[in-house]
Amino acid sequence: MNTPATTRPPAQPYVYRRQELTEPDWRRLPGWRDVTAAQWRDPQWQRAHCVKNARQLRAVLGDGLDEKFYADLAEDQERHATMAMLVTPQMLNTMAPLTAADADDFTDAFCSDPVRRYMIPVRSDRDPRWPSHPMSSRDSLHEAEMWVVEGLTSRYPTKVLAELVSTCPQYCGHCTRMDLVGGSTPAVGKQRLRLRPADRQEAILDHLRRTPGVRDVVVSGGDVANVPWPQLESFLGRLLEIDTVRDIRLATKALVGLPQHWLQPKVVAGMERVARTAAGRGVHLAVHTHANHVRSVTPLVAEATGALLAAGVRDVRNQGVLMRSVNDTADDLLDLCFALQGEAGILPYYFYMCDMVPGAEHWRTTLAEAQELQLAIMGYLPGYATPRIVCDVPYVGKRWVHQAVEYDRERGISYWTKNYRTRLELDDPEALTRRHPFYDPLSALPESGRRWWEERVTAQERAACAQR
Repeated sequence: MNTPATTRPPAQPYVYRRQELTEPDWRRLPGWRDVTAAQWRDPQWQRAHCVKNARQLRAVLGDGLDEKFYADLAEDQERHATMAMLVTPQMLNTMAPLTAADADDFTDAFCSDPVRRYMIPVRSDRDPRWPSHPMSSRDSLHEAEMWVVEGLTSRYPTKVLAELVSTCPQYCGHCTRMDLVGGSTPAVGKQRLRLRPADRQEAILDHLRRTPGVRDVVVSGGDVANVPWPQLESFLGRLLEIDTVRDIRLATKALVGLPQHWLQPKVVAGMERVARTAAGRGVHLAVHTHANHVRSVTPLVAEATGALLAAGVRDVRNQGVLMRSVNDTADDLLDLCFALQGEAGILPYYFYMCDMVPGAEHWRTTLAEAQELQLAIMGYLPGYATPRIVCDVPYVGKRWVHQAVEYDRERGISYWTKNYRTRLELDDPEALTRRHPFYDPLSALPESGRRWWEERVTAQERAACAQR
């Protein structure tokens, strides 16, 4: 008698195992060998010891990195970087958290580290043919076009974005506001906010008092952690006096990159006062942060989150960015989401497809990849903690990745419609039927699609030369 061969059942695509958060020992790095725990928890020490250039990076890492990396970094800073280099010790410490036994191994570990890939980009990371998409733009979401007053973007019928400051404790190369945020680089001269902060805040508040249809205010920048606390608390107090405002969200990547800021006693006490006032007036107060990889979620991040929640903040949520070689697998996203939700008390909320800013082609994923990832992460997390992957379409706004009305995969062009008018379209009869395009990275297209773009760009260049 023939016995049927036994077959093993297919493996579960993702297997959850609880992983407690860890804080890498910063003293493993030569430049921080003598840094005490008290210094590490001091936000002023963190700010004062941010890494701003290759010389400072070398001082921290010692001889562990190959010279080729520093040359690669210098070339990128000179020719391609859209954001000035600024990395907090907290964030740098999460890169290559376990020092390898020899320098060659450390170089490999550091160069391939996912946090390094988006915080310290180098020339060899970038797409050699298309470092920028032909349709990229410095203000890719056209936010400045939608300012109702300086720094107040009105893209939606009931919610606005208030940019209080144009700086952050650290800078990310994929920043959607790279046209405004941070200092100029050799490749990009930045725009500047012109009004004094007090005047800009007063103009923002005055507009909101006169616009009862706005109920939701995202307070951002830059990063609200760079607004001196007395100024931020004063602004929030006046914002809470506007009866029609029902939701306030504070946007700060510093919760991940500089949690020490949010653990300061004066900030915790101030948040308690703001949260108490918000609760008394029935206003939902939340904090939104920006973590892209599980390595950056540490016990200090969880401690700072706990302090915000204990102060009375209703929710702390994460808005990450989907990036190639950083978090573009289901395992990457689920590892991060379980760390956020289960260990740090942060609700996974959104993952944005990387915006079409210059220099971002090597980070961006295709719409098809984003759609596949959305399906792949379903069913593992609680429904309320399953993040939506969204495409922030220029002139449209955030759309779930399955909401495209048409998708040409050969040329990498998706089309989207909207269901409301911005102030730019109040008299436009076609505003709700017009199709708005979004573009896949060219390196991911089939050869026929890349050839189509090559021909189109060549024709445009010829026409520009003829005009000159």
